[in-house]
Amino acid sequence: MSPMISPTLLGAGAGLLAACGLLVLAAAFRGRRPTLMARVEPYVHQRPRTSGLLGATDPGAQGRTVSAVLLGTVTHLASVLESLGSSSDSVRRRLARSGSRLTYEELRVEQLLWAVAGLGLAVGGGLLASLARPVSVPLLALAALTAAVVGAAARDWWLSRAVERHRERVEAQLPDVVELLALVVGAGQGPVAAIERVVALGRGELVDELAHTLSDVRSGTVLTTALLHLEERAGSLQVTRLCEAIAVALERGTPLAEVLRSQAADAREASRRALMEEGGRREIAQMVPVVFLVLPVTVVFALFPGLFVLRLGL
Repeated sequence: MSPMISPTLLGAGAGLLAACGLLVLAAAFRGRRPTLMARVEPYVHQRPRTSGLLGATDPGAQGRTVSAVLLGTVTHLASVLESLGSSSDSVRRRLARSGSRLTYEELRVEQLLWAVAGLGLAVGGGLLASLARPVSVPLLALAALTAAVVGAAARDWWLSRAVERHRERVEAQLPDVVELLALVVGAGQGPVAAIERVVALGRGELVDELAHTLSDVRSGTVLTTALLHLEERAGSLQVTRLCEAIAVALERGTPLAEVLRSQAADAREASRRALMEEGGRREIAQMVPVVFLVLPVTVVFALFPGLFVLRLGL
């Protein structure tokens, strides 16, 4: 027969199992309820300050990403172009003055694409020429490298042309805008209210620049400082004179309407002078086909009959 178990041991064992079960249930219930730290943590955790595409990857696990390779190529191209004279400060200043929304990195990417296009055109032309006659491989490589540099330089030149066109459009619109400002100020409104009225009614390059200036003023920038930023973005001597005249008038208490009217008259006179200079340059350019095309043909038609008669007489 098996030995008898006393009721005391049975009661103790049952109590121990009940206590363990209660502890397990309490721990499970407590684990389901999130703590205060767990509830607040998703809203206060620190986000990464840089893009995840720019983060370092494990070379052994994932290798180099396309973004990392492109970023390295653009950085190398930027260093090469800066050594050739296209510095980052100059590019950023011209981007601001051209009215473009491109960033510095996007412009460098476009320069890379233009360089690749020039390289592809040179290599394609060399391959086509090799079908007709043998082509020197070192000469082809030198031509491809030169075409790549020319492509990148062409994008830089195109940016400079965009700056010039933007400046010309701003100067062409300047007299009308200044007269509108003088009209609004003469009606009794302040300079900021006048800028708001012109921005609301006008369209164009200069109006967009004034809208940017108005945004600076609304964000807390002093009007004179916002006008200084406008000078830097426009890159025009006439806009610089206008901003300086407005700043001096505000500091000294000079009637702003009279200052704006005189600035509008000066802007129209400068526009008239620029138009006369452009007409003079176009007149000289028109002489090129006359001298090199029309005059030689006229001389040939005048001398050919006489030469033909002399040849028949001989």
